[in-house]
Amino acid sequence: MTDLKGALIGCGFFAVNQMHAWHDVEGAEIVAICDRDPERLRIIGDQFGIERRYSDAEALFADGGFDFVDIATTVQSHRPLVEMAARHKIAAICQKPFAKTLADAKAMVAACRDAGVPLMIHENFRWQTPIQAVRKTLDENAIGTPFWGRFTFRSGYDVFSGQPYLAEQDRFIIEDLGIHTLDIARYILGDVLSVTARTKRVNPKIKGEDVATILLDHESGVTSVVDVSYATRLSKEPFPETLIELDGTEGTIRLTQGYQLEITNAQGTRSLDVSPKLLSWASRPWHNIQESVYAIQQHWIDQLKQGREHSTSGADNLKTFALVEAAYDSAAKREAVDIGAMLK
Repeated sequence: MTDLKGALIGCGFFAVNQMHAWHDVEGAEIVAICDRDPERLRIIGDQFGIERRYSDAEALFADGGFDFVDIATTVQSHRPLVEMAARHKIAAICQKPFAKTLADAKAMVAACRDAGVPLMIHENFRWQTPIQAVRKTLDENAIGTPFWGRFTFRSGYDVFSGQPYLAEQDRFIIEDLGIHTLDIARYILGDVLSVTARTKRVNPKIKGEDVATILLDHESGVTSVVDVSYATRLSKEPFPETLIELDGTEGTIRLTQGYQLEITNAQGTRSLDVSPKLLSWASRPWHNIQESVYAIQQHWIDQLKQGREHSTSGADNLKTFALVEAAYDSAAKREAVDIGAMLK
C-alpha cells in the first residue's frame, strides 16, 4: 500500500517532535507545511526538506495533494481548521486541548462525522511505554479487579521558559497537563460519572492555577485521584513522568519514578523496567513524551489504512474534555459535577 501524504499546520514549539516522528512513521510522509510566521515556516521547512510551504491554510487546502492534516496550532484556531478539513474531506489530527469549549468540541466531532472523515486528538500521553505497560498488566488480571487508583504528575520544572504563553492563561495546569493525566485515568480505569476538584495558584507570576487535586468516581465503581502540580520541588525531579498507583482485589501495581513497574500479588512481588526508548532524535528527559508522539502517529496511520476508529478519536476525547470542564466547574462551585449531563 502506498504511503499516505500529510500536511502539518503549525510549526511552533512542539511541531519539531511531530515532524521527527513523521519521518520515522511507516506508511506516511509530510509533503506540505503551513504557518503564519515566515521564520518558523522556514526553520521547519529547511530542517525537514519540505518544499511546499504556506502561510494561509485555505490556500493549502485549495492546492490539496494530501490525505490527512496534522493541526499543531494553539487552541483558538482548532475549530476553524478542523471544520476546514471536514469541508475538504481531509482526515484530521488535532492537537490538545481539543477546543476552547465543550460546545466547540462537539461541533468539530459532528462536522467530521457528517463529512465522513476521521478525527483524532493528539492525546499522546496514554501512548507512553510505561502507561501501556500498566494497562497490559491490568488486562492480564495480575491484580484482580481494581478498586482504587492514583495518577500523579508533580514537578517543579520550569515549563514557562519554553512556553511563556502558559503563564498568561487564565486556565493553566488542568487544561495543559491535567487533561493528559485525566485521559490516562480514563484509559486505565474507564469512563467517569462525577468529578470533584480543588485548585490553587502557588506561583504569583502566573495567571492560572498550577496545582489541582481531582477526585473521580468511575462508572465501574472505582475511585481515583488525579493530582498535578508545577509548584512541587523534590530532591529528584520526576519531570515528565506520570506516576501511577492501583489497588486491586488480588494485588497492587505501582509505577514509580525512574520508570519502574512493581506488581504485587499472591505470587509475590516482581519489578520491571518499563523505560521508554531513546529515539535517535529524542533527548532526555523529554524522550518519554517524544516516543509517545511517534507511537500515536503510527497508530493514526495504521488505523487510517485499516479503516478503524482511533484510540483517541474526537468522539472518545469528548469524554476527556468533559472531565477538564467538570474539574474547573467543580473547583469554582466547590461541589461534585455530573459528567453525563455535560455530554448530552
